[in-house]
Amino acid sequence: MYQSIDFKGYDLSNEREEIVPIGSLNHLSTKYESLDYEVIENELYRKEEQKKGYRYVVQKDFSRWMTFFWIDFDDCTENDCMVKPYLVALVLNLIPSLIGSCLIVYVEPMAKGSGIPAVKCFLNGIKVPRLIRLKTLAVKVIGVITVALGGLWGGKEGPMIHAGSIVAAGISQGKSTTFNKDLGALNFFREDHEKRDFVSGGTAAGIAAAFGAPVGGLLFSLEEGASFWNQALTWRIFFGSMISMFTLHSVLSAYHGHPGDLTYKGLLNFGKFDDLSYHILDIPIFVLMGIIGGLTGALFCHLNIQLFKFRKRYINKNWKKVLEVLIVCSTTVTISFVLILFNTDCKKLGLDPTDHPIQFGCNDGEFNAMAALWFQLLEGTVRSLFHDTPDVFNTTTIIYFGIFAYFITLWTYGVHFSGGVLIPGLCTGAAWGRLVGRTIFHFFPNTNIGIYSLIGAASQLGGITRMTISLTIILVEATGSITFGLPLMICLMTAKWVGDFFSESIYDTQIELSGMPLLAWDPPPLSSNIYADNLMTHPVITFKTKESVGNIVKTLKKYSHNGFPVIEYIQNYELDEGKTKCYLRGLILRSQLIVLLENKVFDGPLTNYWDSITMETFREDYPRYSSIEDIELLQNDLKLTIDLSRFMNPSPYIVQHTMSLPRIFKLFRAMGLRHIVVVNDSNEVAGIVTRKDLARYKVIRHMGKISVTELKFSSKME
Repeated sequence: MYQSIDFKGYDLSNEREEIVPIGSLNHLSTKYESLDYEVIENELYRKEEQKKGYRYVVQKDFSRWMTFFWIDFDDCTENDCMVKPYLVALVLNLIPSLIGSCLIVYVEPMAKGSGIPAVKCFLNGIKVPRLIRLKTLAVKVIGVITVALGGLWGGKEGPMIHAGSIVAAGISQGKSTTFNKDLGALNFFREDHEKRDFVSGGTAAGIAAAFGAPVGGLLFSLEEGASFWNQALTWRIFFGSMISMFTLHSVLSAYHGHPGDLTYKGLLNFGKFDDLSYHILDIPIFVLMGIIGGLTGALFCHLNIQLFKFRKRYINKNWKKVLEVLIVCSTTVTISFVLILFNTDCKKLGLDPTDHPIQFGCNDGEFNAMAALWFQLLEGTVRSLFHDTPDVFNTTTIIYFGIFAYFITLWTYGVHFSGGVLIPGLCTGAAWGRLVGRTIFHFFPNTNIGIYSLIGAASQLGGITRMTISLTIILVEATGSITFGLPLMICLMTAKWVGDFFSESIYDTQIELSGMPLLAWDPPPLSSNIYADNLMTHPVITFKTKESVGNIVKTLKKYSHNGFPVIEYIQNYELDEGKTKCYLRGLILRSQLIVLLENKVFDGPLTNYWDSITMETFREDYPRYSSIEDIELLQNDLKLTIDLSRFMNPSPYIVQHTMSLPRIFKLFRAMGLRHIVVVNDSNEVAGIVTRKDLARYKVIRHMGKISVTELKFSSKME
């Protein structure tokens, strides 16, 4: 019935085109062509197909599914559907958070947190294992990157202090024990007191690079870090801080395409404050804000202790520690999306305080103010809150953000990730400080809201960390206004006094929870009735000036002491009790004995060690000395002796058994000692005082009351 029309040989495009009426349904247009759906199976196609395998099929199929996902994602965004964007954000945050937490938990736990409390203890004279190793630095750097990528509430400024300390310690030693590589240089710095000074400089350099504040870095190292200080060290640390800052500026200028331009700020840039003027009537408001910062900071420290106890009891497995980080990350992402969805705060473009405004549900030509706070690095959030335009954020936006920022910071600080509390503290304080500014702006329209955001940020961080001088200078250098130093100092001092009335700082709290024997600046008050007799450890394990190798090995295996008094018995001098009298001759360290045993520095007819033993012999193994269990000695070696008088410290610090605790404390701390030998009235060794003996007398200040309690020694927590 129907027949096909043979078009073969016809070129329809050459046919005469007829003009059809507008709206006609009975015509075909010649301007459209067909798509080539047919696969051309020529020789090239077959050759390509032969090279493909199963991997190609899977990859193509996966790509097809992902493409359809992104198509639906785009449609979901246009229809205000936030489920798929939320899932994408969740996955993109969870992956780096998982990587960072696994590195901390399974590779190097010492890279956890900011590292400031541990560095502070190291500079105080405490040997903190794995604190300044290269592996710790590598995990720290990667961990900070994952924190930024994972959207966790942790600042990179604290970890930079730890990283600077590791770099300073490593460079000053001229070798790497991790790679077993000794450059043979800077051997004379391989001593604890030399390394301590370099770590102090590294701490300051970290602050200088982070905030662009070399003087602030110097003062931070003095206020929060170093326990031992002198004028020469001050100049050296300041020099290192300046070099650190200008090195960073050089790198940043080259990165931004302006090599040689040294005007770039530090990694944290608060932006430009056009007007930081204030009136004398603002001072009471600054004091009030300092009180608020002290109260909220003390509450932060108290709640952090409760979280620490909870984690010790229930989050005590490695997989639980990683899981907590993922839960924190998921909660942070969820809260940000919920706040953005249920708090519509759309503002016109031009008011946006960010370089990359986010539309996120707003109309064209508008940006989402809540999204501007959540969807950027914390440093950018602080800078946005410092913005002096009053109408950038609604009041409800700041209230919601400030409340959740406080509790997210509280929860996040202490989980297993590499991040500090400096920037989250500033961010939280800047939020409620902006609320204060908006309140004052309501009555005085000429008020600069950014000033109160800055005061709030300083007060909050000061209430948490109790930093005063260093934080004042850091913020002055970061804002570029020396005239605002007085208000900053007022609010920071107020925050510290109020916070100290209720609790210790967050750093001191972490140190106390870890059980590290940190020595405060001053001895415990009202402790003059405690004497060396009550304080010292006794009986003391001693060695004779000429001691048998067997006895030394036996003693080192039995006891873990690090210092041993060396005594000498006086022959033919009998006391009334019939005992031979002995005198103190010196003090020898465990590390020295290990080196002597390793090199077999024994007295014997065939031994001549004076040509081979020098000070370099003792520096070669620093700081990781061998264990006594690893030293192999022959049975005949144990019968030989060692003349300790040639290697001991012949003039150790000694005190009488009647000396009071405050005097012993001041001597111990001022001289940076590890041992003080206590002698009786006859100059015989009665005991020995170590750091732990002094640190066990703890001062407790709470609610205006002060007391001294004696701590108990423990090896683990229950």
